[in-house]
Amino acid sequence: QVELVESGGGLVQTGGSLRLSCAASGRTFSTYVAGWFRQAPGTDREFVATISWSGSNTYYADSVKGRFAISRDNVKNTVYLQMNSLKPEDTAVYYCAARRLELGLGTLARDYEYWGQGTQVTVSS
Repeated sequence: QVELVESGGGLVQTGGSLRLSCAASGRTFSTYVAGWFRQAPGTDREFVATISWSGSNTYYADSVKGRFAISRDNVKNTVYLQMNSLKPEDTAVYYCAARRLELGLGTLARDYEYWGQGTQVTVSS
């Protein structure tokens, strides 16, 4: 079992930056692939980024490529999402997720086993 808690969301103007954190507890977090997803009102949960257990491999949605960066610190059991050049369309609840490392990187929400409660990100125009 892995428990995930996100933090770092808030209100920011267009072009601004935020850094989300996802703190993990429970089983050894370094044995899990981590991902970030987001969900705006009335839409499905959308893949944002994923990172391998070691941090050496990452993959991004086209909509955030070049603006967002996912990273992790396995000593601190924390995954980060640095978000730069934010746009109003980035407004959503952002969720951290984890799945066992043998499953590899993944972009489908249904393939992740563990989820945080989410943190709201609002980008004003």
